[in-house]
Amino acid sequence: RGTQRRARGRLLEPQLDKAEVVLAYEGLDNVTRRTRIRCSPPPARVQSGGLSFDVALQARSRGIFVVSVRCENGAAPHRQEAVPFTAAFTEVEKSLNAGRGNQCEIYTSNEQFNDWLHRSSADLRMLMTDLPQGPYPYAGVPWFNTVFGRDGIITAFEMLWTEPALARCVLAYLAATQATECDPPSDAEPGKIVHEIRKGEMAALGEVPFARYYGSVDATPLFVVLAGAYLERTGDRSFIESIWPNIELAVRWIDEYGDPDGDGFVEYQRRSGKGLDHQGWKDSQDSVFHADGTLAKPPIALCEVQGYVYGARLRAAEIAEALGHRQRAAGLRAEADRLRENFEAAFWCEALSTYALALDGQKRPCRVRSSNAGQCLFTGIASAEHARRTAESLMASDMFTGWGIRTVSSNELRYNPMSYHNGSVWPHDNALIACGMARYGLGGYAAGVFTGLFETVLLMDLHHLPELFCGFDRRPGEGPTLYPVACLPQAWSAASVFMLLGASL
Repeated sequence: RGTQRRARGRLLEPQLDKAEVVLAYEGLDNVTRRTRIRCSPPPARVQSGGLSFDVALQARSRGIFVVSVRCENGAAPHRQEAVPFTAAFTEVEKSLNAGRGNQCEIYTSNEQFNDWLHRSSADLRMLMTDLPQGPYPYAGVPWFNTVFGRDGIITAFEMLWTEPALARCVLAYLAATQATECDPPSDAEPGKIVHEIRKGEMAALGEVPFARYYGSVDATPLFVVLAGAYLERTGDRSFIESIWPNIELAVRWIDEYGDPDGDGFVEYQRRSGKGLDHQGWKDSQDSVFHADGTLAKPPIALCEVQGYVYGARLRAAEIAEALGHRQRAAGLRAEADRLRENFEAAFWCEALSTYALALDGQKRPCRVRSSNAGQCLFTGIASAEHARRTAESLMASDMFTGWGIRTVSSNELRYNPMSYHNGSVWPHDNALIACGMARYGLGGYAAGVFTGLFETVLLMDLHHLPELFCGFDRRPGEGPTLYPVACLPQAWSAASVFMLLGASL
């Protein structure tokens, strides 16, 4: 999106016959990609610019036209007849029904809420893609219709109490693609969990680093947290034992590569010349800044990432204990306790009544009110008192729009309600925060977040909850303002209703 290429491949002349048109492009990677369009009955006229039909219908009569579109990648395939629509539809329906069999059914007395549940389930089913390890939730349409490590993990988290089998598939795939060596162009380091995988022409040519890219600081600790939560939810010890080496490797990455200066905090700094500058979930160029608006310089330690690491150490300890590694478990718990103590000392901002967004490369706190602090409640790193005060600050008018919690306070210098990460509202972010609030017994605040998003979705087309929406204040008689290029559907937004419901129960 928005990338200007220096050179492109070539469009081939359309191949035309009476019933079929083939549109083809030969990429710079020497791969020819085709779109084959067939019509029945054949069109009256076929030109390079379109197909024309002569249609004459009597009153109350009907005409049926079947148009099939097939995408082909690579060498010219042998001719195949298109699968009839009814047969294809039946096959897809059978696959969707099989997927629903893994998820518990939820029904309430509120039909509007039921519609939200059903729409969310349908959106998730649409994004599920069969990979060798099982179905994986692709992140979102149209910009992120591929594997994302962080998105897959959080989506599986949101669905864990209703569909734990999804977490197993996500964990298995991410374990299979875990980095095993250092590769600066892809930001890969041993033990790191993949950020993004793409297979298009630009990735194949190295124009973008995302063929298999590891530039996220949080996917690795979240992988461990999900593994522990999955074991607690299912008791599936044999599977967890099979990925225990991957869990150990992930913890080793946290200790060594994630904390190169040994201060106990995990930070990021890109190594790839084409990679992401910011490697938390807020990865825009201007998403990490100080109170005076100046951008933070790397290496950067995000507050919520320390919470993920805290959770990862505790969950790894639980897994180690379950597998009989008691001494390893005790060491992991001691490290978690140390991190929690150091975190409180370095990140808590008394004047803001919340945690700093991050520490910059000089260990200076970014004293900015942000939703990141709310995610510190998710894994329990916050003290009880600081969790309560953080929750209160998140529900104040500068953070809570009436529809949801903003990414940053409206009082901050870089606040913009139409910014991707500096003032908008993200449903998955709100779901994680609400889950954290419930963890600390702050159910009233969690219900407030839930209510805001429910009232949002009632005003969304077909009850779709998009990737994000704008962070304007709620006004009487007006609905939320859409973010023009948000993904719809987006996996972790669609799944947020399940985590919100779980938090409220």
